[in-house]
Amino acid sequence: MSCLALSLQPANGSDILLQTREWFPPACALVAVSSFRETRLAFAASKHHHQTTSSSADSIASLGDDPLAASSGQLIVGVESRFRVVYRLVNSIYVLGITTADHDNSINVFECIHIVNQAVSVVVTACRGVDVTPEKLARKYAEVYMALDIVLRGVSNIRLAAMLSAMHGDGIAKMVHSAVDTENKIRGAESWRGLEVLAVDHDVAIAAFNSTAFELPPETIAAGDEVAASLAPAVQGDERDQKEVEEEIEAEKDPFAASEKINQPPELVDGFKKNKDPSAADLQLALATLDMTQLPPAEATQSTHIAVEGFEGKYGGIEFLDEKQASLNEAFEGFSDAWGGGLDASEFVGTKKEKKSEGLGGLELLQTGPDPPKAAAAGTPLEELVGKTEMKGPEMNIVEEISVEFRESLLARVALKGVVYLKTLPTKTSGDKETEFSFKVEGTSAVKRFIMQNSRISNLGNGMFHVRTAASDEPLPILKYSLQPRLTPLPLRVRLVQRHTGSLLSVMIQYVSNPELPAPLTDVTFVVQLPLDPTLLKVSPKAVLNRSEKELKWHVPEIPLNGPSGRLRVRMPVDSNEEDGGEEIEVVAYVKFSWQGNRSLSGVSLRPASEGVADFYEVNHRYESGVYMCN
Repeated sequence: MSCLALSLQPANGSDILLQTREWFPPACALVAVSSFRETRLAFAASKHHHQTTSSSADSIASLGDDPLAASSGQLIVGVESRFRVVYRLVNSIYVLGITTADHDNSINVFECIHIVNQAVSVVVTACRGVDVTPEKLARKYAEVYMALDIVLRGVSNIRLAAMLSAMHGDGIAKMVHSAVDTENKIRGAESWRGLEVLAVDHDVAIAAFNSTAFELPPETIAAGDEVAASLAPAVQGDERDQKEVEEEIEAEKDPFAASEKINQPPELVDGFKKNKDPSAADLQLALATLDMTQLPPAEATQSTHIAVEGFEGKYGGIEFLDEKQASLNEAFEGFSDAWGGGLDASEFVGTKKEKKSEGLGGLELLQTGPDPPKAAAAGTPLEELVGKTEMKGPEMNIVEEISVEFRESLLARVALKGVVYLKTLPTKTSGDKETEFSFKVEGTSAVKRFIMQNSRISNLGNGMFHVRTAASDEPLPILKYSLQPRLTPLPLRVRLVQRHTGSLLSVMIQYVSNPELPAPLTDVTFVVQLPLDPTLLKVSPKAVLNRSEKELKWHVPEIPLNGPSGRLRVRMPVDSNEEDGGEEIEVVAYVKFSWQGNRSLSGVSLRPASEGVADFYEVNHRYESGVYMCN
């Protein structure tokens, strides 16, 4: 699903054709195509300006031809929603392929280039050569439209060749409806009618072979007995074993008779009696036949000594790994997933995430304050038995993730993503019965875009949706949405102030809660990324220092809704280097929180399609922080 749209744009004039996928909005494609045209015209204007001037600096800046006048290339356009446009110039027509501008290699750009090359083949075939003009395309507009629609969804080289051959001959019907037969003919595959006859003959042959019996002549059997006797001669002990078996059978004829074996002395193998007092010679003889394992030296059993800067100790022979997090430039360069990225239907994957391993990297267990309160999720066994109730029907809830970036006290950017999860009855309870019901979504005035999983849910219009899916033991994501940045509510406003006077760095974090939240935030964690490893710290209130990660953490049990703003302070000495040009030290703060309740942060709610009918049960919604930072 790398290519989202295809477009034909002449060098001069209006666009000829725009073909998009079903779930990709045409408005977004038009924005990308228009941005490409503006960029192309801007490059052409700047090139003409540089050719008319005689400045040496301008001539150096405009070395080479216009990059958009080349035969092919790529260009990233857009400001808020960024797209990558792959283009090829055929005569005077640009063939454009539009995809998202990814920064985590989640989009296969080469597949998009391959689709653009196939579209170029369609255009050249429709115009009977490379002399492609809008007039020639208009004559074969229907064939080009249907061919690009098929190419956008992915075709093989065999199917493409058959489509191109049928463009000027059999027409659209042959192009669209002969996919399977065409590939079978070209590959030389048999049709099902021919294969069915061969399958029946094969089954009849197997049945006849199973019913056939083979008889060996007596001479062959006698020769086999002679060969077996020569290979495995009779052992003398066979007669003794046969006698013992016969005696055991005779002795055990009466199952209720007393056995005489209890009066016999205990014996080992081959008649050796058990000796309770073994002599020293017997022990030496027995030990001589055993391979004694060499014990490791005493130094190998001692714990490994690990020395940490400013702290020494023995940690019991364990190797400790230090996992470095991604730098800030990698996390916020460009348009990452935390800030939107264009909701893609391919994001409907499993929700399991690997738990990050926690190791003793430095001073994680040394804190200057009391232990933070543990989450009350795990109750006593009696509470778990009493609190667990069976599901009455399918359950739905909303999980939202909000990402915010503050620069001092100003809001730089914000993004909120929400996912609607459906939990059906377990497979043991429902069996093969499908889950089917309708519901409606309210409070969507601030939603920017919706996507849905077409295999499980369909849109009925006016905010109504219909669900039909098989039973599953895991929650299923069926809807995803994102909010408009200007209408996104902020659960917490954060401000970071730093002062660097001489060799002393002072940092203060101010935070205040949104009074319109459904409930106050609890168990909020503030993390400050220190610029260097501190030698001396003064914090207020008490915090936890992770020296390996250069992080300082505060745990706030609860932030009241209408309370005063809270303050977190830290002061540390730093080495001031005037030779560095007076570069400013950058300090970044992160906030982590999570809340669960009966309403969502964005105001989006789920309701039954008809009042008074409980098609599903709404459980607690949850919202949490994504990349919530201040710098």
